Amino acid sequence: MKIPASSPQDTTNNNSTDGNHLSMDEHVMRSMDWDSIMKELELDDDSAPNSLKTGFTTTTATSDSTILPLYAVDSNLPGFPDQIQPSDFESSTDIVYPGQNQQPTGYGFNSLDGVDNGGFDFIEDLIRVVDCVESDELQLAQVILSRLNQRLRSPSGRPLQRAAFYFKEALASLLTGTNRNPIRLSSWSEIVQRIRAIKEYSGISPIPLFSHFTANQAILDSLSSQSASPFVHVVDFEIGFGGQYASLMREIAEKSVSGGFLRVTAVVAEECAVETRLVKENLTQFAAEMKIRFQIEFVLLKTFEMLSFKAIRFVEGERTIVLISPAIFRRLSGIADFVNNLRRVSPKVVVFVDSEGWTEIAGSGSFRREFVSALEFYTMVLESLDAAAPPGDLVKKIVEAFVLRPKISAAVETAADRRNTGETTWREVFCAAGMRPIQLSQFADFQAECLLEKAQVRGFHVAKRQGELVLCWHGRALVATSAWRF
Repeated sequence: MKIPASSPQDTTNNNSTDGNHLSMDEHVMRSMDWDSIMKELELDDDSAPNSLKTGFTTTTATSDSTILPLYAVDSNLPGFPDQIQPSDFESSTDIVYPGQNQQPTGYGFNSLDGVDNGGFDFIEDLIRVVDCVESDELQLAQVILSRLNQRLRSPSGRPLQRAAFYFKEALASLLTGTNRNPIRLSSWSEIVQRIRAIKEYSGISPIPLFSHFTANQAILDSLSSQSASPFVHVVDFEIGFGGQYASLMREIAEKSVSGGFLRVTAVVAEECAVETRLVKENLTQFAAEMKIRFQIEFVLLKTFEMLSFKAIRFVEGERTIVLISPAIFRRLSGIADFVNNLRRVSPKVVVFVDSEGWTEIAGSGSFRREFVSALEFYTMVLESLDAAAPPGDLVKKIVEAFVLRPKISAAVETAADRRNTGETTWREVFCAAGMRPIQLSQFADFQAECLLEKAQVRGFHVAKRQGELVLCWHGRALVATSAWRF
C-alpha cells in the first residue's frame, strides 16, 4: 500500500539554462563529493594531480536550514565507532609495464584454437582450469592453478598479464570457497582504501564519471515534463558511497526540478552496512547546502531477497525511478522474477548502467564462454587505465586492487554459478516483460563528448547501440547506459 504524500511548500521556479551558471566544461566536471568524504576520514590529500576534476569543497550547513532529513536506516545495521583511525597505505615498488607504447589489440580469446597468444600461453592454462570446473575435475584444476601460481606471481606486466593474475586469483578463491565465507563487515581502513581508489579512478579515467553523468541525465530527462510530480524517489541498487548524487542534487537545486525534493532508497549488501553512515551523513549535509529537501533510507539486500519490492516504502504521488546495475542480478536467483516484481511498482523510468560488460558476457550459460569474455573485457579496461596514467603510477595499483579486482572476482563467481542454467540475457527479459527502451537525450550525448574531451585519453569514444549510450575503448564497449519504461 502506498502512503499518501504530504504537500510541502512548492518552491519550483522556471528552469534555467546551464549558461546562466557555469561553462559547459565546469558543468560536466562537477561530480562526486569525494573531497568531503576524504576530509571526514582525515585523508584530504590533493597533492597528486589528476586529469579530471572529481570533487568540490563543501561547507557546514547553516542552522536556519529548512531541510527535513529522514534517517530511516534498517534496524539490523550495526552501530558505528565514534572515531575513525584509518591506517596508512603501504608503500610498494612501482609497476613496470613493458610495451607501454604499443597499440591495444583485440585479444579475442573466445576460440583458443590456432590463436597466437604472443607468448602468454598461461591463458590456455586459465581456460583449462575453467574447463575442469565445468567438468567437476576440481583436483586437476588445483594442480593447474599451482603451476599458474609459479608463473603469475604478481599483478605486473602488460594488461593481459595483470588481468590473467586477477582471474587466476578469482579462480583460486572459487575453488577454495574463500569468497563464500560468512559476511564480514568492512573495516574503516578498507573503506578508506576503497574511497581513495574510487577517487583516483574518477580522476584519471572517464569510465566512472560516464556512468554517473549518463545515469543522472536519464533521471533528469524523466523529470523534465511540466506535469512531473515534485516528489522524486530513486531506488538505487548500487549506491556505493553515494558520490554520484552530488551532481544530481546540484541539477535539482539549479533547475528546481521536482521542487527541490529527493528521496533515495538504497538496497545495500550486509557487508557494506558500515558505509551507510558515510553515505547518509555526506549526502544529507550536501543536500542542506543545496537547500533541497532530502531523505535517505537503507534496505538490506537480505531483506530485499525475502520481500522483494515490498521491503521498500513507496509514497503515493511520487515519481519512482529505479537505478540498477549488474550487481543486483548477480545476487538474485533470477532476472525474470526481479523484473516481474518491478513491473508492479510502476516506475517512471528504469535506468540500467552496465560497467561490467554484462551485455556481452552474460546469458550464454557457458562458464568457459563467459569467463573468456570477462577476461577480454577487463583486459581492455586495464589497457585504458594504462593509457590514462603514466607507467609505474602507484594510482593504477590502488585502482586495480580496490576497484577492479573485486569486480573480477564477482564476475568469475557469477559465471560459475550461472553455468548450464541457460538463462536469457537481461535485455531479452526486459523486452519479454513489456519494457521498451527510451532514447537518451541529445544533452546526454553532449555531456559524454565533453567528458571525453576533458579527459584527453586517446582511444575512448562514445557510440549508440540499441538505445544505449556507450563508452567504448577502441571499439569495445566498457560502459553502456540505457533507460527503460513499462
